[in-house]
This record gives sequence, C-alpha cells and structure tokens, in this order.
Amino acid sequence: MAKDTNVKTQEKLGEILTAREVSRLGEGFHADVVDHDPVPGAPAGLAGIQEFWSSFFEAFPDVDLKVETLVADDEYVTAVFTISGTHTGPFEGNEPTGKSFQVRGIQVGKFNDEGLIVERWGATDQATLMQQLGLDS
Repeated sequence: MAKDTNVKTQEKLGEILTAREVSRLGEGFHADVVDHDPVPGAPAGLAGIQEFWSSFFEAFPDVDLKVETLVADDEYVTAVFTISGTHTGPFEGNEPTGKSFQVRGIQVGKFNDEGLIVERWGATDQATLMQQLGLDS
C-alpha cells in the first residue's frame, strides 16, 4: 500500500536527519522535488533541501527533531514536529548566540509512485525561534 511506503520513507528521512547524513536525503526526496517554501536564494530541488539542512546543522549541531503527529494517505504525509537546538554556529548571517530554541513546525510531502517526495510544503515558527535566540530586533 502506498500509504505504508510513504510513511516508511518519512521515517527514513527522520533517521537520515538524526544521523546528519544530508547526502542521503535523495533516498526520500526526488532530485527535482518542488519546495513550495524554500529558503530565499536556495537552489531548486533536492540541492536546496540539502543546502538548508547542511547550514542548519552547522548553526545548531545538537538539533533535535521530534515528530508529534503524523497523518498519511496514499499521496501525502503530514508531520507536525518540535525542533530544538543550541545556536553555536552562524545562522542567517548572525553570529552564534549560545542560546537554545524550541519551536513547532509542520511539513506536508506529496509522494510519487516510487515513494519519494515530489512536492514539499512546510513552516516552522521562525519568529519564535529568532526571539528565543535574541535575534528578533
């Protein structure tokens, strides 16, 4: 069943991120994935997603991602998550603050018949993250 395959892919992506193996994100994302909420200036497709996670892990090497709720059907998987970390590397042009954050986010992935994400929508509470880091001025 496609639903089960898609959930397994989503879980594998969680394992890949936990292991900080950004080069393996192609095991869950199609090379030409359409990211409807990319970081400004990011390359298109898988390269943009890999670039984001590489820089995020540099800024927050202890980042922790916990899925709170996962909802799936044969085409989409939606994950609500809590993400936390400590700002010890450069982030969006800001020097490390040493402060920690914890915010909520959501990601919706549309899957193809091979169980890869071909479209992605997502949002993380960026305003609260910046506030918690003391970068909201």
